Order: sequence, then C-alpha cells, then structure tokens
Amino acid sequence: MPKKRGGNKKEFGREGRIQYGESDIAGRENAARKRIDHDRLFKELLSTFFEEFLLLFFPHVYEHIDVRHLSFLTEELFTDVTAGEKHRVDLLVETKVKGEDGLVIVHVEHQSYTQRTFPERMFLYFSRLFQKYRRRILPIAIFSYDEQYDEPSSWVMQFPFLTVLDFRFLTVELCKLPWRAYIRHANPVAAAVLSKMGYNEEEKVDVKKECLRMLVRLELDEAKQRLLFGFFETYLRLSEEEEIQLRHEVSQMETKEAKRVMELIVSYEQRGMEKGIQQGIEQGMKQGRQQGIEEGKLDVVKRMLAKGYDVDTIHELTGLPVEMIEKVRQ
Repeated sequence: MPKKRGGNKKEFGREGRIQYGESDIAGRENAARKRIDHDRLFKELLSTFFEEFLLLFFPHVYEHIDVRHLSFLTEELFTDVTAGEKHRVDLLVETKVKGEDGLVIVHVEHQSYTQRTFPERMFLYFSRLFQKYRRRILPIAIFSYDEQYDEPSSWVMQFPFLTVLDFRFLTVELCKLPWRAYIRHANPVAAAVLSKMGYNEEEKVDVKKECLRMLVRLELDEAKQRLLFGFFETYLRLSEEEEIQLRHEVSQMETKEAKRVMELIVSYEQRGMEKGIQQGIEQGMKQGRQQGIEEGKLDVVKRMLAKGYDVDTIHELTGLPVEMIEKVRQ
C-alpha cells in the first residue's frame, strides 16, 4: 500500500474545549510562527484569484456572487484577551449578491495547523466583523495541514431546553481532496493547491507534472505563473532523482506539449540557478574571497549535471566556460 501523507484521524472534544499541556503550548507557538508565511502565500493566491477560488470550491456561491463588484478590505487585527494572542484576519472581500443592492462581506480564514477551538474562533471573528460592518458575512475556512481530521463546520451554544446559537461556515479541507479530480479544471487555484491535496508519496512526480501541464494550458502572464509555481514549489519539492524522472516522463508526452512543459521547467530552473550564482557571488564578496564566488558557481554546475543537463545547456544558462563545466563533470 502506498504511503499516504499525514497521520491518523483524531477525535475532537465537544465544542472544542481542551486543556493544553506545556508540549501542546510549545507546539502551538511553533505552528503559529510557521503560519505567518503560509498565511501570506494563501492570501496572495486568493486575492489574485478570488473569483477562480469560489468557482473551484464553491460553485453554488459563485452563481450568486456579483464578481463585478469585488474589493478587498483592510485587514482586521483581533486580540484574544483570554488566550493572550493577536490574530490578523486573512482575507475580507466586499461584494454584492446578484440582483441585490446591499453589500456583503466574504471572510476567508486560512488554517495551517490544527486548533480544536477554531470553530469558536471563527464565530468570534464573525461577531466582531458584524459589529463593525453591520452586513451579511459569509465565512469560509481553508484547512491546509497534511493530517486528516474531521473538521467541524459549525459552533453550537445550547442548553438542554434551548439552542442559543448554531453558527455555521463553509470549509475546504485540502488534504482530503483527490488531486486527480482537479487536473482537468482550467483553474489557476487548482494548479497551485494540487501540492496540498491528498496524494501518495509515490505520486509526487505525477502531481508536479500535471501542475506544469495545467500552467502551460492556462497561458497566464509571467507574474501570475510565477505566483502559482512558487506556491506549488513551497509545498511540494522533488529530490534530484525525482526531477530526473519528471524530465523523462515529460519527454514521453506529445511533442508540442512536451516542448512547452520543458521550456517551463528550464525557465524556472534558470531563475533558480541565477539566484544560486548570485548568492555564491554575494557570499564570496562578503568573505572577501574569490574562492567563495567559484564555490557558488561550481555548486550550481554540480546540481545541474545531477539533474541531467548537458554541458552546452549549462554553458548557455550560466555563462560559465565549457572547460570548467567539463572539469566538474569528470
């Protein structure tokens, strides 16, 4: 049986109430520090492709939203006095419902680590946003961690004799989604979040290959293409052996598509190599030694050779002498 990403399913306590030990607190603090970059990546992705995000995951919502009236509101910073934490709302979008004059707000919250009190936190954000804007608010939560949990989509406050509150929100649990079901979507968000969907370790090469094919078909401008590929590469990186396998599989594709995909691979690797050379030069200058510069360049050549580049291609991409490359190869 192929090894699946993530761990075993865990059970949540009622209404998300739990006592945390020291290790739990430390784990949450570490996760919170890591969350900052994750939140930035998701915010950049969704603010650039918000319409496509709704169309991909919530087509029933997309049907009713007037996407001609989209504006992004200033971030809100909330303080949880009890927990002693501050949190910035991830994404607030002001829009309209088709056929209506009044404005509504879509609140999208990204969660990169498990938190049993998350449904309660979503309600607190909702109530504070409503208090400020006094508009209808549609809350959406995106869960991007690798483990599979049964995430609640509501928060209930009740007595045996009365349900005081039944707060509900929409959810996307990326790791539960079968990645192959999304590769036929002409949707840029799908191409990016393939890297966070449910795939086996043995499928990593196939996932990246399909992402590249999607990017080629989408024909986006360079900035958007780089955003999507950068997002993907943050969460799914291949080993050198897997990169060689990817190139081999691309070469077996239909000729025209294979050429376009390979051009995309080379263009991104060229940027990476140029960055690596520049870092080597900067490090060498910092150390005041020419040796540092040469070591940076040679490291780039070694990595390109390991990935199957021929000498002429390395010479063309890096500008290094053929003799130097030949010497490294030997």
